[in-house]
Amino acid sequence: MPQIQPAVEPEPVSADPPHRTDRTLLTQSWLDLAFLHSPVEPAEVAPLLPAGTVPDTLDGVTYVGLVAFRMHRVGWFRLPGIPYLGSFPETNVRLYSVDGHGRRGVVFRSLDASRLVPVTVGRWAFRIPYVWSKMSVRSDGSTVTYTSRRRWPGPRGAHSAISLDIGERVAEPTALEHFLTARWGMHSSFRGRPLYLPNHHPRWPLHRAGLRSCDESLLAAAGLGRPLGEPVSVLYSPGVPVRFGAPPRLPRTVAVPRQRSAGD
Repeated sequence: MPQIQPAVEPEPVSADPPHRTDRTLLTQSWLDLAFLHSPVEPAEVAPLLPAGTVPDTLDGVTYVGLVAFRMHRVGWFRLPGIPYLGSFPETNVRLYSVDGHGRRGVVFRSLDASRLVPVTVGRWAFRIPYVWSKMSVRSDGSTVTYTSRRRWPGPRGAHSAISLDIGERVAEPTALEHFLTARWGMHSSFRGRPLYLPNHHPRWPLHRAGLRSCDESLLAAAGLGRPLGEPVSVLYSPGVPVRFGAPPRLPRTVAVPRQRSAGD
């Protein structure tokens, strides 16, 4: 199977934001995050990415992320965050991408959230695949448990139950840990056109974590049909404040062709 390559050399992986975010669209905090990652062949996820992107790889491998956390006080522009509607548990399934400008990012295959209004706004205004779920995040000493069961739009009953033990602080993340967490933008599409939204936040405070249990069907619901096995990376972070900027205005470069299957 041919190797899938970006059209230009990707930007270096950076633990700090590589670009300024001058025009702030959204502010929020991500708290009590669990990062679970499994390796996957780039050709398996390439058809799931938006046009203009290809899988981002490290040593020829890309990854699927299951990330659970608490969203806290989402706010528009630089206004104060909303305390109730802007604070809720979230669990997302994400892939790793690079576009024709060499910008690394993530592609969200699904974002389960427990507030119906933000789900509706995200789906309608930004075409982001938010789904409404019954969710909880509970802490008991050094153990954190995240649960989710999908309500709308489905598939109804898709779920996750993750429990982990928080371990020691990571003094210096490995190359893989940087690759999986230092992601400074989101790739998507809007009205048929590629969309890139940059984000800006402090360097991640990371802890290694032990996975007590993980029972989930979100990966399959997101289009990852093959079981991926146990995660090869499990991390925890107490969180960071985040700003999302407006899409940057960039000169045109060569487009990254969408990968076709053998039957196309």
